Formats: sequence, structure tokens, C-alpha cells
Amino acid sequence: MHRSIGAVSHGILDYALAILLIIAPSVVHFGGRQAWWCYLFAGILVAIAILTQAKFLRLPVHGAVELVLACLLVVLPWVAGFERGVLSRNFYVAIGLLMIVLWALTDFRGRRGVPVADRAAAPK
Repeated sequence: MHRSIGAVSHGILDYALAILLIIAPSVVHFGGRQAWWCYLFAGILVAIAILTQAKFLRLPVHGAVELVLACLLVVLPWVAGFERGVLSRNFYVAIGLLMIVLWALTDFRGRRGVPVADRAAAPK
């Protein structure tokens, strides 16, 4: 699979997703636990983006944490008991799936642009 999103672009997308998570409860009109989880996930996204940018967290670890977060977003409505809130449920599933797609397209190992022949010789 060709991973075409680099670290800088991924970082920008992380901040955009965090903003989306922060404003979603107001735009989609859901509150309570559904809103609280949005704010929590937004805070985690911002925190791991900052820690990665400051070199406290390596990019592959960042990617692993984001994949776990994305999977949690998909199943959270059922785990947290708000699956009947159709707007919030659909929002969480859609954002989780979007994050999984972004994860799949992101080059977390820094190998984007390296010729295929050189990738085989590069240390893993």
C-alpha cells in the first residue's frame, strides 16, 4: 500500500480532527456523555500531536495510539451506551472510520519518497 501522507500533513490533519471533535457537539446537537467523549478525544489528539512534534513520542507510536483511538471511536457508542443517539452514533462511527483511513494512508515510518529498491535495504 502506498502511504502518501507525510508527518507534517498528518499533524495538520490531527489538529483539524481535534477542532472537528470540539465543535461537533454544538453543530450536531448532542450533549452529555457524547459531548464529553468528543472533548476527551480532541484533547488526546492534540496531546499526542504536541508530544510527537516535540520529539517525546515517536511517529510509529503516535500512529499506534491513533489507530487504537480510531477503533475506540467506532465502537464507543455501543460500549458507552449511547447507540440510540443516531446523530452522535453516526458521527462517532464516521470519524473513527475517517481516522482509520488517514492512518492507513500515513507514512508513520518515514519511508515516503524512498525508492522501492532502497526500502528493502533500509533497516526496519
